[in-house]
Parts: sequence; structure tokens; C-alpha cells
Amino acid sequence: MPPMGIFSIVVTVIGLSLFETVSSIDNAIINAEVLSTMGARARRWFLVWGLLFAVFVVRGVLPWLIVFITVPGLGPIGALTATFSSDPRVQDAVESASPVLLIAGGTFLVFLFFNWLFLEEKHFGLPGERFFSNNGVWFYAAVSIILCLIVWYTLQIDKMLAFGAVVGSTAYFITHGFKKDAELKERSLTTSALSDISKILYLEVIDATFSVDGVLGAFAFTLSIPLILLGNGIGAVVVRQLTLGNVDRIKRYRFLKNGAMYSILLLGVVMLADSFRIAIPVWLSPALTVATVGFFFIRSLRGRPAR
Repeated sequence: MPPMGIFSIVVTVIGLSLFETVSSIDNAIINAEVLSTMGARARRWFLVWGLLFAVFVVRGVLPWLIVFITVPGLGPIGALTATFSSDPRVQDAVESASPVLLIAGGTFLVFLFFNWLFLEEKHFGLPGERFFSNNGVWFYAAVSIILCLIVWYTLQIDKMLAFGAVVGSTAYFITHGFKKDAELKERSLTTSALSDISKILYLEVIDATFSVDGVLGAFAFTLSIPLILLGNGIGAVVVRQLTLGNVDRIKRYRFLKNGAMYSILLLGVVMLADSFRIAIPVWLSPALTVATVGFFFIRSLRGRPAR
């Protein structure tokens, strides 16, 4: 695990920021609808203090906790600074434990993509998407077969890799259930008689639930917690600004969600490949994210109705 140079750091942060932004578009739109029912003071509070909570508590503590659990021998400080450490023992510890983390995250992201492809409502941006939506009953068969293939292959290499894949699939189904329930509750907030404070608390809890995808996807870019915090933090700031000011404009770019989901698929594949010790250049994940989101952004421009 060679030390990261300035170019690698800049590219990684740009990729993380873009990925966090596009993967949070749906949540930003729903948040904006809830905020429209609240007073100006509550909206400002959500932007300032809510942002600090979203960035430093959720998007900072969660990836740190994941690395710490994966490599407990590093200790809490070591887990935070591991990728910048020059100690070969620290580097070896991260290198030996990272495949389990990567295969768990990769499995989670691949399952997330197929859930969107088969089950979620969407604007059809590519040929074939309508076919999968019309055959949503096959989602569970598809992900079960994928999991079986991953586990069968990894058992021949390392049992811990197989366990990591199972952990990733388990994490997906646990968080998916919470996300669906949170999404329903969040939409009901627009018509509820709750106080502004109660709505803010609900939004923060729901935001934490939806942030799991972005946090796990961040590990496709880097295992560095400071860089994840910086990149995801910039993305979270952008999403908050969109939530308060430009959400109607964002709605017109109807294929951005497609770009986010195809990015998630590609990042999941990158993490799976990385877990099998396939050499992945540091620029690949950011480049795939920029190219995929850029393609669907242009597709949105061409597909937008005339104003």
C-alpha cells in the first residue's frame, strides 16, 4: 500500500464528492419537500447544525468504525490515520484485512444496484431497463445466484472472504428494510402536524439511514478516513445547498439517479476485484464515477422537455 501523492488525493476527493452528491439526490428532494413545511429558522438550523451532524458524526464516525472493526489491532487512532502511516506494520495490517471489507462493501453495492434495476421506479435511461422493471420478481433469484457464485469462488481462496461476502449481503437486507420504512415515514412528514424540531430530528435519523450507501461506496475510492470525511463532507454541503435552493432544477435532470446507480454498480465491481488482489489504479473509481454521471447528465439535458 504505497503512500498517496497529491494527485491521488485530489482525484480521490473529487470522486468522493461527486459520488456523495449524485447518490444523495433522491434524499435531497424528499428533504426539500419536508423543509418546505417548516419555518425559516428551522431550515437554517438544518443547514448548519444538521450538516455538522451529517458530515462529522455519520459520514465521519461510520467509516472510522468500519475500519476499526475490520482491523481492531490498529486501535482507534491507527484506524483514523492508517493509510497515511509510514509504519510497515500498520500498512501490512490494513493490507491483510482490507479484502474482507472490500468484498463486503462490493457485495452490498451490487445488491443495491440490482434492487434499483428490478424493483424501483425510474426513468428509463438505457435499453433493457424496462425489461428488468417488468420482471422484478426475479430480483431475489438474481442476487441469490450472485451471492452463491461469490461464496463458491471465495471459499476456494479464503474462508474469511466468503464470510465478508455474506456480511455484505446481510448488511444490505438489514439496511434496506430500515431505508424503506424511513422513506415512507419521511414522505409522511410533509402532511404531519409535528413540530419543526421533531421534523428535523426525523430528517437527521433518516439521513443517517440513507448515508450507508455513500459510506460503503467511499471505500471503493480509498480506505483513508480523513479523505472520506473530506470528500463526503463536500458532497454533503452540495446536497444541503440543493435541498434548500435548487431542488426544482435538479428534478429536471431526471437521469441523474440512473448515473448514481450505475456508478454504484461499477464501484461495487471495483471493490470485488480489489478484494481478489487485482491491481486497481487509484484514478479508476473517480474516472468511472465522473464518466458515468457525465453520460447521464448529458442524457438528461437531451431528454429534458423544452421550457
